[in-house]
Amino acid sequence: MKRQYITFSQWAVATLALTLQAQQGPFNPENWPPTINPNAWVAYIDVEGTLPNPGGWSDHLEILTGGDQVTEDITIGGHKAKKVVGNYLNVADSFYDVWANEDTIDILVLAYGNDALIGSSETGRDVTFLTGTLPEVHHVVGGHIPPEAKNGKWNWILFRIPNDIRPSDGQRYVGTLPANAQGDYSNGGVNGGTIRFEGVEGWIVRVIAFGQKGAFGEPDQINHFAPPEECDPEPPTNLVWIDIDKQETNHLVVLNDGDQTVTFVEGVGPENDKRRAVRPNGLYLNFGITDNYLGKPCNDPRAMKICVEFYDDPAFAGQDVRFGPEAYAVDAMGDLAFYPPEKRHLLQGTGKWIRRSWVVPGVNLHGVNTGPYTGGPRFISENGQVCVSKVQIAILRVGDHPLAGQDPLSDCYQDPLFCSGVYGNYAELDLDRDIKNGLDLGRNGGDQEWVVEEAGPPDDRRLAIRPAFDDGVEGPIDRYLNFAIVDEALGPTSQDPVLLAICVTYYDDPALEGAWFRPEAYWTEINGVETMEHWPSSENVVLEGTGTWRTAYWEIPGMKFRGVNQKPQAAARFVFSDKIYITRVRYGVIRPCGPDAGVNPIADCKPKPEEIQLTIRLADKDHVEIRWPAEITDAVLQQTDSLFPAQWTPVSAQPDQVEDQNVVILPIEQGQARYFRLQR
Repeated sequence: MKRQYITFSQWAVATLALTLQAQQGPFNPENWPPTINPNAWVAYIDVEGTLPNPGGWSDHLEILTGGDQVTEDITIGGHKAKKVVGNYLNVADSFYDVWANEDTIDILVLAYGNDALIGSSETGRDVTFLTGTLPEVHHVVGGHIPPEAKNGKWNWILFRIPNDIRPSDGQRYVGTLPANAQGDYSNGGVNGGTIRFEGVEGWIVRVIAFGQKGAFGEPDQINHFAPPEECDPEPPTNLVWIDIDKQETNHLVVLNDGDQTVTFVEGVGPENDKRRAVRPNGLYLNFGITDNYLGKPCNDPRAMKICVEFYDDPAFAGQDVRFGPEAYAVDAMGDLAFYPPEKRHLLQGTGKWIRRSWVVPGVNLHGVNTGPYTGGPRFISENGQVCVSKVQIAILRVGDHPLAGQDPLSDCYQDPLFCSGVYGNYAELDLDRDIKNGLDLGRNGGDQEWVVEEAGPPDDRRLAIRPAFDDGVEGPIDRYLNFAIVDEALGPTSQDPVLLAICVTYYDDPALEGAWFRPEAYWTEINGVETMEHWPSSENVVLEGTGTWRTAYWEIPGMKFRGVNQKPQAAARFVFSDKIYITRVRYGVIRPCGPDAGVNPIADCKPKPEEIQLTIRLADKDHVEIRWPAEITDAVLQQTDSLFPAQWTPVSAQPDQVEDQNVVILPIEQGQARYFRLQR
């Protein structure tokens, strides 16, 4: 048998390769993983700039911000980083063409282990990446993040995505541009980027690197996570408060030390409402939570809602006095974030007590200069000392916590005028009657170009708008319509999210039977974070082809008038499957409080519930027969033995169809009461 020999250098390389393969995370976040190949082609961004370049790597990547891919600076876990505020994390590689011949791209991320990282599922999340350019974009899953990654620590995570072939020209999605590229494709992708992380709102990242396959090791080497610090579970509480006027408290105290000293003042306010209050001697007003009543700093950061009653002193008129949250802790180390200054309240000198709230996301109970106590955001009073009579602090619990989804301060609004009756509740655009009452046609461009022309049956022609739908033209299909809210007809964008009723008059074109449309993308606010939502396809209005003008109605909760591709204000953008005509649009805000509480300005458009005839008779002395129309296919027959209280349960027997009726025959017992209903 012939012997084979290897040189020392070959042996060393082979030994190194085996050593690297044997290494497994979790790896130290203060340096690159030891599995990296310094000779591979890698482009990266280190937000903090503290990691040494391991070889010939290039640090020219850029994390973009703006539109729906907003990021902001944050310090957490002892490091500077970028936090995703929009829905997407878009990364630009100015040398994107180097990837044209790579069939696989590895993406290494140093990310903070918070709730957002793993998503809402108990099993973690798959992470999707967008490659390509409009209109030929491509979504790929790059890997899975398990729940163990939510550890309150910095984690190395390795994703691997295929650089697939574009059908139109046989070139790869990353590294080449198709002839029909649209939008900002300056870095080979969408919206100015190269590769975009999809749906990663709330992610916090320090490092992102693109590399050749294997440049960082293998995913099963990298993707292991250190356990979190042990901590007691979040307590079954969500509210603390202090009433300075009544001198009552529930686990909340006013702090009076350092740069946050205070003075208690008697007889503050208008003649008919004098109160005891506290005011800062300097800039800051701070509060401590006693007895770890809302939890400990080792618990996960949560959104906090703070409701404050403060006096708008007439002396503040024209003095640019501003009051609101300033700084708050984001982790158990006490790293701070700062609440946007533009969201502080500008006092007008009205001479009234004001009650309003702020919702601050991602607050850690470490507090800001709270000493032995835990705490929430510290408040600042600029250009004047604002007097405060009452403070309430709520944690908005999530997940499987017994108080999840509850807002104990639901009647305290971020906009004190929200329920005052000063904001409008109705807007209308009627093209045929030339009515523009707070509502107008939106932007005509991009993928939401439109055409205005006559439409309808011969005996009822009306001026109407439809999406352009440039069939046969290269580029994005113009399948969207937007309507602009003008002159803040429904109130300012800064007000609390509203319940918005929408009524649309459309032509039920016989030539478009089966086509559909609906409100689609819109902005909302969840636990203090503005985010884009999409109204589900189950809310589609489908054309039946009756050849008449018809109305469609929706109620969308949580609407912010920030607008999607429409400034300064809009509600939801509409999406269409075809050239459907709309002649009239009406918006109605249904407010939860104030003089118009519960009033729907377009209630006349809301469909009336369909009445169903349910027939019940004795089939014989031991059976009852129940009938209802067979055309009703979306109702469930239910029964209960008592109405006080009623405990409705589905009837297990399946109905038989007899001619045009559903028929169920059930056994009964003499002297036993039983009630039936159809539940849709």
